[in-house]
Amino acid sequence: MPARDLFHEAFRETLENEGWRVTHDPYVVPIGKRKIYIDLAAEEEVVIGAEKSGELIAVEIKTFAGFSDVEDFHSALGQYLLYSFALSKYEPERQVFLSIPEDTFEEFLDDYFFYEALEFFKVKFVVFNPLEKKIIQWETW
Repeated sequence: MPARDLFHEAFRETLENEGWRVTHDPYVVPIGKRKIYIDLAAEEEVVIGAEKSGELIAVEIKTFAGFSDVEDFHSALGQYLLYSFALSKYEPERQVFLSIPEDTFEEFLDDYFFYEALEFFKVKFVVFNPLEKKIIQWETW
């Protein structure tokens, strides 16, 4: 099983504070003869009348604390694309998100290339503040 990201617990707590119920930690998805491990899967708890319904998500949490932010971005984007493809086959109603700390997101916006790449690949992401445990932005294209 892969190691947890530095902000794993902070993001999980943030998600739960925002009304999500974490259903898997990690979320194991079969791909062919192998498995992938997405950091979290969650369900938004929405009650309408007597029925409960809500959005299903899977989230890959990234710190971007390696030696190269380009390599970190490359790795995160590759994981996101593979996970999106896998879930399109395994559980198409669940959306994949990439979790990005607020300070990292602001740094990436300094170089518009990274934002354009996120837009080009239609990466769904959630920006959060790990200290305040607060979601800053959800982005879905």
